[in-house]
Amino acid sequence: MSVLAQLAQASDYYNYDYSYSNSATDGAVAVIFGGIALVFVLFFAVIAYAVHAFLLGRIFKKAGVEQWIAWVPFYNTWKLLEIGGQPGFWAVLAIIPIVNIVSAVFVYISMYHIGLKLQKEGWFILIAIFLPLVWLIWLAFDDSKWQGAKVAATTPKKEAATTEKTKE
Repeated sequence: MSVLAQLAQASDYYNYDYSYSNSATDGAVAVIFGGIALVFVLFFAVIAYAVHAFLLGRIFKKAGVEQWIAWVPFYNTWKLLEIGGQPGFWAVLAIIPIVNIVSAVFVYISMYHIGLKLQKEGWFILIAIFLPLVWLIWLAFDDSKWQGAKVAATTPKKEAATTEKTKE
């Protein structure tokens, strides 16, 4: 046999059949794994939100804000901005792309002022930026006291009662 004949036969070894039969079970398995992944992601998201709200509620208590506000989405960020001396509407604007970057800057400025009001140094904002969970845990469980006026969470009933008392 010649060398060319041997090379011609060797090329047949590289002709693989790449056909793949797609069955319905492959799609079902993908859906099941996707569903399981979704359940895990939702579970951990709920746990993370609960931990965040609990810790934020403890900080709100130190500031004189009602703790239940920490459990309400957007309103908790609104109050965080307000107790830090920033306009609260940035919490709502945070859902707009590009504007959310500016909103984050205002949140960090607010966190800086909250740290100062809870007797922390200026560098403490670095923990808030890079390790926000550590920042929340630290402020929620340390024995620091709120410096300055307590922030009151006013409701329409409280405002109405206050105006009636001033009229009398």
